[in-house]
Amino acid sequence: MLKNDLLLRTLRGEKTERTPVWMMRQAGRYLPEYRVLREKYGFFERCQTPELACEITIQPVDIVGVDAAILFSDILVVPQAMGLEVQLIESKGPVLPQPIQTAGDLNRVRVPDVNETLGYVFDAIRLIKQELNDRVPLIGFAGAPWTLLCYMVQGKGSKTFDEAKTFCYTQPELAHQLLQMITDTTIAYLKGQVAAGADTVQLFDSWGGLLSPQDFENISLRYIRQIVAALKDEVPTIIFAKGAWHSLDAMAATGAHGLGIDWCIHPQMARQFAGAGTSLQGNFDPAKLLSPIPVIEKEVKEMLQAFGPGRHIANLGHGILPNVPVDHAKAFVDTVKNFVY
Repeated sequence: MLKNDLLLRTLRGEKTERTPVWMMRQAGRYLPEYRVLREKYGFFERCQTPELACEITIQPVDIVGVDAAILFSDILVVPQAMGLEVQLIESKGPVLPQPIQTAGDLNRVRVPDVNETLGYVFDAIRLIKQELNDRVPLIGFAGAPWTLLCYMVQGKGSKTFDEAKTFCYTQPELAHQLLQMITDTTIAYLKGQVAAGADTVQLFDSWGGLLSPQDFENISLRYIRQIVAALKDEVPTIIFAKGAWHSLDAMAATGAHGLGIDWCIHPQMARQFAGAGTSLQGNFDPAKLLSPIPVIEKEVKEMLQAFGPGRHIANLGHGILPNVPVDHAKAFVDTVKNFVY
């Protein structure tokens, strides 16, 4: 029985004593304790060693006091499991040396047995659940199919992912074949996370905002819909499609329990789009955590007032930046915890 189930109750629309709070990328590079491990172990070594993934996942619960742990892993473990080489270069980002560009390239990709290829993630989840000892819920996650396609086709990070978009526009059959393979893999992967003990799952569509509303429906949301449908009766689900606020109503219609929003939409407008039956998560600008602590406290209170009580999970509008001081992150969390409407 979870001692702190604020997050899950909020996702289910139940009444809570206060707003729950966690931060995207909370297990990671802004924490000195994480940087010590980063010096000793490579990125995928950290992901693939259950004991390290467990330690990193729990660090922010102990240090910053968040209301949920999120699995330490990476969205690119799925392309890796599907047969592509993925390199993660510190301070440079991901590189996939042999991206998908033709039908021949697609022959190198498979829908894997996730227990064989991603079993280390499930082992990590079991260990994390044991070590958390029911203090807070554990959030599992995966990248949305469109966002994974971006990396699998472009071969590296990009601000615009023009090559990935061109691939979808010029080779639509191939693109939809790849998107469906990613979707099938992701459903099996998230079901495996839930079976191992994840209490809720979040889909990250980091590049959803690069698509027009029509393309977002055709290239992204139709696949997210399949994933949510497969999971939503097992655990609460959250969709975070950065920049795709134009489709909040369509995302809410998937039956997802929560929708993450970034700082570029007003909470009242998001509520209007999403409707009263879906919880909202967000939407503090991560860069604002570099402000003086009194400013952080003031702006967090303004954010909470804007969302109003109930059906809100306090979070950032994207991942925490690596140069945020730990006491500033803690000020964000503590302000939410102490806030009274």
